[in-house]
Parts: sequence; structure tokens; C-alpha cells
Amino acid sequence: MAILGRIIVIFFAFCAACAVAGAVIVAAVLFPEMSDVRLGSEQDTLALALAFGFVFVSGFALLPALIAVLVTEGFSIRSVLFYAAAGAVVGAVCYLGLVDFDPGTMQFGALNRRHLEIMTGAGVLSGLIYWLIAGRNAGAWRSRAKPPART
Repeated sequence: MAILGRIIVIFFAFCAACAVAGAVIVAAVLFPEMSDVRLGSEQDTLALALAFGFVFVSGFALLPALIAVLVTEGFSIRSVLFYAAAGAVVGAVCYLGLVDFDPGTMQFGALNRRHLEIMTGAGVLSGLIYWLIAGRNAGAWRSRAKPPART
């Protein structure tokens, strides 16, 4: 029964982390200079962009994030630095998965450094959000209660 509750917490934490990462990506791409942001009449457009960012991030990050979750739950890793680093790796993997790769020269083509930095930063932030919700208790569902002492 504890595992079912843990799966629900992991799912909620993944959704929250994807929402935050999507918001970071949308804000960084749509508003690069963040100087003159007017949200008056464009809130519907912004809500649509945030929803698209959430769907984009959750779709591309599902498999790498699932691997990170399985590792952290399996080894009971609860370090905030590990989650930040894992988020950075997941963000970079998601970006590099979209870029053309030439196996003949073993090089990525047309890398955009700013986009790689945005995805990596969004990954770090989403890793921290995941740690706040679910990572602090990773592997705790496996601890068993001690049986009562016999007298």
C-alpha cells in the first residue's frame, strides 16, 4: 500500500517539475530580455504557451526522468545536489535529443548554446522542485516497521 502512495507522490512531483520547467522555457524563449512584459490582454496566449511548454517538457523528459526516479528510489538517494545535477542532465539530454547528430563525425549539428543553457537551467530548477515534493523521502517506502517484541 505504501508503494501506491509513493507512485502518486512521484507522479504529482513529476507534473509539478514539468510545469515549472515548461514555464521557465516559455518565459526564456518568449521574453528574452524580460524588460517590457505586458500581460494585460495576452493572458490567454500566455496560458496556451505555458500549457504547450508543460506538454513539451513532460513528453520529452518522461523517459530520462523515469530513469533518474528509479535510480534515486532504488538507492534511496536524497541529496538535493544529486537531484539538481540529474535535472541538469535530463534537461541537456532533452535538448540534445532534438538536435541533429552526425554519427560519421560524432558531432552535433547546429547547437544553440543559449537554448542548451535554458534547457539545462530548467532541468536544474525542475530537479529542485521534484526534490522538494518527492525526493526528500526517496526510498522511505521500503522501510519496514519493526515487529513487536515478544515477551
